[in-house]
Amino acid sequence: MLVALTIATAVAALVLAAWCGFAAYRDQPTKDWHFIGMAVVTFLAAVQLIVGIVRLVRGDKPEQGTTIFVSYLVGSFACIPAAGFMSLAERTRWGSVTVAAGGVVLAVLQVRLYDIWGG
Repeated sequence: MLVALTIATAVAALVLAAWCGFAAYRDQPTKDWHFIGMAVVTFLAAVQLIVGIVRLVRGDKPEQGTTIFVSYLVGSFACIPAAGFMSLAERTRWGSVTVAAGGVVLAVLQVRLYDIWGG
């Protein structure tokens, strides 16, 4: 895995979490700007998914197993879109809290992906 991409995705997820957490603190739902931030983080996760699959196809093997690695890659990719969808269903401050929690979960998944790959 590319360490720089993993770090960039984790940092972007934490920035999104802080931004949406601040919106929740101010009693605001997610707004269009938050969804743009979610799109950026989702793009980074999609790039990571593609890079991970390409590395597997080229013959590189994760240290802790391919199945768990692919599962974490797919979970990382789906984390923020799922939180964004749930925030659309809950148009209160709790929608912002949901996206903030999704950002923290994505950052933790990035650390776990790094460990699974053998970092």
